[in-house]
Order: sequence, then structure tokens, then C-alpha cells
Amino acid sequence: MKLRRLFSVVLIGLMLTMVGQTVFAFSDTSADPNDSKISALEKQGIISGTGDGLFNPQGTLDYASGISLIVKGLDLNIDNIRFIREPQVTDYFANLKDGAWYADAFIVGQLNGLDIPKDVKAETPMTKEQFAYHLVQGLLHKGTFPLIDLYRIVADEADINPAYSSSIQVLLITNIAQTDSANKFYPKNPITRSEAAGWLYDVNEKIKLTPIDGNDPGNPAGKPLTDLSLQVDAVNEQVNKVTVSAQAPHPGYGLRISSIAFEGDLALITVETVLPQPGVMYPQVVTTVKAETYVDAKFKPVLKTDSAPSAGSGSQPSEPVSSSDQAAAQ
Repeated sequence: MKLRRLFSVVLIGLMLTMVGQTVFAFSDTSADPNDSKISALEKQGIISGTGDGLFNPQGTLDYASGISLIVKGLDLNIDNIRFIREPQVTDYFANLKDGAWYADAFIVGQLNGLDIPKDVKAETPMTKEQFAYHLVQGLLHKGTFPLIDLYRIVADEADINPAYSSSIQVLLITNIAQTDSANKFYPKNPITRSEAAGWLYDVNEKIKLTPIDGNDPGNPAGKPLTDLSLQVDAVNEQVNKVTVSAQAPHPGYGLRISSIAFEGDLALITVETVLPQPGVMYPQVVTTVKAETYVDAKFKPVLKTDSAPSAGSGSQPSEPVSSSDQAAAQ
């Protein structure tokens, strides 16, 4: 009888604890506009607080936390790549530390086309434009999504790094990110933990709700890239950098390395075509696209040519031409 009462008390306590965690995941987010999204991501195990039931929504995000959030939140992985030697984060980023808590996320991010700066430092605050760029690279790796051919006016566009402009436009057009009442984006401001969580949640919702388009009606044969070539450069005595290049019919196409298989002393590299965004106009100019990976120096890289189109992301397609730009050029 006592055991039954004790069990009942424990069960009630657990239920109350679970209810409390469900309703009040973090005690400092109730007034935050992204409160429900933060709670949802916490329940999914994607984000965690700073301790004592706090999330610190207006705190800034450093590069280590930002890349880790994107990789975990978008479920990026390198399951399709076989390594003869375990990769180390210092193979790619000299300023990071092997074995650090963030190391695996940077390796996965590098091999999934997040285009992380080689000189990155873990503790460097991540700006809004940087998080937007890496997040959209992750989104494009998951698939090609239809976008309305619009261009959002940004009052402080002159402050935006041109390399990040297209990614910011994607977030604005899809209403994942917003400008303020003065149409300013503040690209150089550090992104807050709340903003990052909100954007990530909305990107995941877009992935769930939008069908992936892997078809390119302009190229039914599915092999638009030509003149595939492979270049090997020594990083050190143990590792070689392998660069695969191809010619694309226009800058909307890209290239990604989909897998590496090892047979004897050969590293067999398979590549896939990254298809253009549907409905977007690109200048019809033959473009060189590239993808990179790293292979143990004991193996000779060999390119397999039976590649197929992919809705993922590798070498980044160039910025599209807007309707007004194309009209002005005619």
C-alpha cells in the first residue's frame, strides 16, 4: 500500500514536471516574438538553454553555436561519404580545435556546402547576414524550392556583403526574415539567439510543406554539365584537396560531391548536378562550377562520370538576374 502511494506521488510529480516544461520551456522567452518556435525547437532537442531554465533570447550567437545550430536543425550529415581516415576539423579550418564540442558540426557543414570561411574562429560573433547565408546554403542542400520572382527593397543594402545578398533575399521573399519599418535589415548586427531560432524553425517548416523539385524541364536528359575534370593539390603529406570542375550552360547550375567510395588504392568520387531555382532567370553564359573535398594522400582520386541531377547544394549557383535587369540588358 505504501509502495502504491509512493508510486502515485512520484507519477504525479513527474506529470507536473512535464506540464511545467511543456508550457514554460524557458522562463525568459514568454514575451519574445519567437517564444513558440523556441519551445518547439527545444522539444525537438535542437536547441538548449543557458542554464537555470533560461534561454537568453537576446544574447548573441557565436560561429561555433551558429554552425552547430544549422547542422543539427537541418539534420545535415555525411553518411554518404566513406573515410579511410577520420576527418579532423583542422583539416579544413586552421583556427579551430580538434575534438572540441563544435568540431563535428564544422566538418559536416564543410562537406555539406555551407561555405564556411577557412579562417573562422569559434568564438567570433555571427552576424545576421552570415547566419542567413549559411542557413540558406543548408536549405538548398535539402532540395530545390520554388520561389516567387520578386526582389525586396532593403534600405541598407549597401551594407550587405554581395556574396550574401541572394541568401538574404530568399529569407525576405519567403517571409522567414523581415526588415524593420524603415526597410532596414542591419546585416552587420550580431544575430540574436531568438532570431536564429525563429529563422531555423521557419526554414524547417518550409522544408516540410514545400515539395522538392528535382526536375529541370530545360534539360530532360538530366546531364547539363560538360567537361568534368579533376585536380589534386597537396594540403600536407597526409591529405590532398580534390577539386572537381565542370562547364555549366548558365550560372544557375552548381556541382556537389555526392559520395566517395574506396576500392584498393583508388578514391572513386561521384558528383551530382545542382539544378537552378525554378522560375528564376539567369544570364545565358557558360560558367565553370566547382566542388571540393579532401582525401587521404594514400589514395588516387578518380572521377566517376555516372552522375545524375540533384536538388542539393554544392558549388553555389551565381546570383540570378531579375526581370528588370534582363529587360535593361535587351
